[in-house]
Amino acid sequence: MGNNKIRLEGVSVEYGTGKGCRRSWFGRGKSAGGTVAPSTRLVLDDISLEIERGEFVSILGHSGCGKSTLLKVVAGFTQPVRGRVLIDDQKVKGPRSDHVFVFQEGALFPWLTILENVSLALRWVKDSVEKKNKAREYLDLVGLEGTADYYPHMLSGGMRQRAEIARALAARPDILLMDEPFSGLDYLTRLHLREEMLYLQVMLPETTILFVTHDIDEALQLSKRLIILSEPPARIKCCRTIEAPHPRSLSSPMLSTLRTQIYHHLGVHAAL
Repeated sequence: MGNNKIRLEGVSVEYGTGKGCRRSWFGRGKSAGGTVAPSTRLVLDDISLEIERGEFVSILGHSGCGKSTLLKVVAGFTQPVRGRVLIDDQKVKGPRSDHVFVFQEGALFPWLTILENVSLALRWVKDSVEKKNKAREYLDLVGLEGTADYYPHMLSGGMRQRAEIARALAARPDILLMDEPFSGLDYLTRLHLREEMLYLQVMLPETTILFVTHDIDEALQLSKRLIILSEPPARIKCCRTIEAPHPRSLSSPMLSTLRTQIYHHLGVHAAL
């Protein structure tokens, strides 16, 4: 289907609340035996979206609106109750090794060194010496020279996140799913990691990237397209393509105008 990589068709996701229905005086939520049935909450509502191969798409929205859930559906961790997700025109039935998920809270193995953590992604390299050398190359790429023998607890939060990105790169992912990977980092570290994400797009032009963030400036600098989700149950509220070439200046008239429009879509009007 042309250059289309990911397609969501009418995707809806529900989560169980784990609580019984309280409005039992109307007869709702009760089984024949009088027990209270668990209720559900609709998180994503009829999401339809197409993403091209090699596209960098940022997903914005208020906390709790379903951004992470959308990533998990694409990754195959969560199955929709309605609709379907297609990758390369094949229905997603579960996670795949060439679809890499970078978690918000980090997922380095604490009992392995940084080099060993990155080496885990190098399944395509059979020779052990070559595997170590390749892992060091990816660590160097994200500015982690000299940290190969360190354990995760010996690194700062920003350095651990760089190691996560190095491991993601080493896997040569077909699709890269990133759930607020820079949250909790200091401002300068975030700026450095933004630069590395731009290098990533140059290195892996065929890799499709979905990037969840709350940082509008981050999304404007990195993305080819922005998706804004509504309040839950989430629908696609706005979709904007950014044609400006990299590197981008946020002070440019086009990005400045788009930035204001995005804030307005998110309900912010005065503090700009």
